[in-house]
Amino acid sequence: MATITRLRAMLTVPEVCAELQISRSTFYDWRQKGRAPRCVTLPNGSLRIRLADLDNWLNAREDAA
Repeated sequence: MATITRLRAMLTVPEVCAELQISRSTFYDWRQKGRAPRCVTLPNGSLRIRLADLDNWLNAREDAA
């Protein structure tokens, strides 16, 4: 059961792209340049992004207004 909960706390690349309103190519460009949120590579090669990592990544880019 903990594994299912943990997987629900992760997003796929298309879900992250939809959330950020960016294309997949932009995401992979950012990833190549080290500017994307931290990713987890699954044994099948698929990428997942933890919700906490996405939140931390967004917070680090927040404008100090």
